[in-house]
Amino acid sequence: MLKKVIVGGTFDGLHAGHQRILTVAAEVGESVIVGLTSDEFAGRFRTRSPLPYAKRKAALEKFLGRFKKPHEVVKIQDSYGFATLMEDLEAIVVSEETLLRAEEINHIRFKKGLPKLVIVVIPLVVTGNGEPISTERIKKAAGRGKKSR
Repeated sequence: MLKKVIVGGTFDGLHAGHQRILTVAAEVGESVIVGLTSDEFAGRFRTRSPLPYAKRKAALEKFLGRFKKPHEVVKIQDSYGFATLMEDLEAIVVSEETLLRAEEINHIRFKKGLPKLVIVVIPLVVTGNGEPISTERIKKAAGRGKKSR
């Protein structure tokens, strides 16, 4: 088992894809650190406003509490957060969509003389019609009165 495992994201509406990544992180790590995007950073790349940071953090804390393992939710202001700074991190759990970001993080860590992270890649969770579950898709469907979880 790996000691410190990290994940990062906006986690706006804790859908099945988010839950899968967090579950795997808790399964492979003795402790989990979640980099949660600030409201300002999260809003830069979204067509719809995300839930406020405090609500997203509370949902993460509640979900992670199920695993009875040490965990921490840390506010991040950019795509890398603490992942390129902390020496004692061992792994990062990502989806297929965010694999390139994890590889960038490892490249930066290598240039700084930090050990590379083990990258654990989780396949995308898909809906019944084969489309990847995403917060944007869920919010769009909710606006039309459909549920896509």
